[in-house]
Amino acid sequence: MRRLALVTWTAREPSGGNTYNRELVEALRDGGAGVTIRAVPGQWPTPAPGDRGALATELAAARASAESVLIDAVVACGAPAEVGAAVGAGSTVAVLLHMLPSDVAGLPAAERRRRAEAEAATLRAASVVICPSRAAAADLARRYGVRAHVAAPGTRPAPRAVGTRPAPRAVGTWPPGPPGLMALANLNPGKDQVTLVRALGQVRDLPWTARLVGATGVDPAYTTTVRGEIALAGLTDRVTLTGAKEGGALEAEWARTDLLVLSSRSETFGLVVLEALAHGVPAVVPAGTGAVEALASGSVASAPGVEASTPGPSVRLPGRAVPPGDPDALAAALREWLTSPALRAAWAGTAGERRGRLPGWDVTAARVVAALGGPSWD
Repeated sequence: MRRLALVTWTAREPSGGNTYNRELVEALRDGGAGVTIRAVPGQWPTPAPGDRGALATELAAARASAESVLIDAVVACGAPAEVGAAVGAGSTVAVLLHMLPSDVAGLPAAERRRRAEAEAATLRAASVVICPSRAAAADLARRYGVRAHVAAPGTRPAPRAVGTRPAPRAVGTWPPGPPGLMALANLNPGKDQVTLVRALGQVRDLPWTARLVGATGVDPAYTTTVRGEIALAGLTDRVTLTGAKEGGALEAEWARTDLLVLSSRSETFGLVVLEALAHGVPAVVPAGTGAVEALASGSVASAPGVEASTPGPSVRLPGRAVPPGDPDALAAALREWLTSPALRAAWAGTAGERRGRLPGWDVTAARVVAALGGPSWD
């Protein structure tokens, strides 16, 4: 039986990376692997010396138990020396890269450089690097000369959102109420909800409602800024900050969603886009990021072995990619969707078609095992 250890940290808020880790562990176990969770304390990726010592202890324990290590990049990139020492001692250490810590928005230049240097050292020292998209792998090769394996996220079967209704016969007659937009991401500068609110302000003459679903305590100052933008745009009665939601509460949000809007400045993949497609919900995503690959999931362009990092013009997308950080471009895409029954029908139809062709987490697990050098579960 293959023995693995997932080394991560205790995160308080839900995120795509945490979901990936949780689903991967379950799929690996379902496939017959033995997986130990080794959580380390600390404010990663900027740990105290004692936190790095705790990580070294866990890596040594994994080596003593003959466990190959999967370590979240947020932890690994905060401790390049400990990762290098574990590999030097004979451990197989695979970095699961959901995001680069140096890409956090708003970092001082000196801290960004420090994190980038730590990332370079960690990723070059690791036995294997695994990331969620071809776009992310290409970025790592460009920045650090690192070859990464791709193990895209999977999905679980989900009920089709009842909010995804047939297109109305005429503009302004969308029954039974205004279309529902959802942004699913913790409020922070990297997810750039400010750009979304500014775009919504440009289409306030049209019927819609919007829910910003995500933790508001990750960056309280930024949440205050978002609330201020909502008030400035006169949208306090149409844009709701719901806080973080999981399980049944999140499913209820999906059920009344007509369009997902992801306004991030960067995305290695964008698991929420895949979750949207699993519910038959189209999406608007940031161009030039891994979220475009997520939007193409279930199409020929997303099949294993296809090397292009973005789908070609012949691929029908259940949504659109717009330049990140551009409220005018986002507003234009939203206006077209809100006023064009044909476009709404096309996006919703394509999203519905993709639901039955999305990969499961078993595919993700198999790719992780292959990246570790294992041809099978045995």
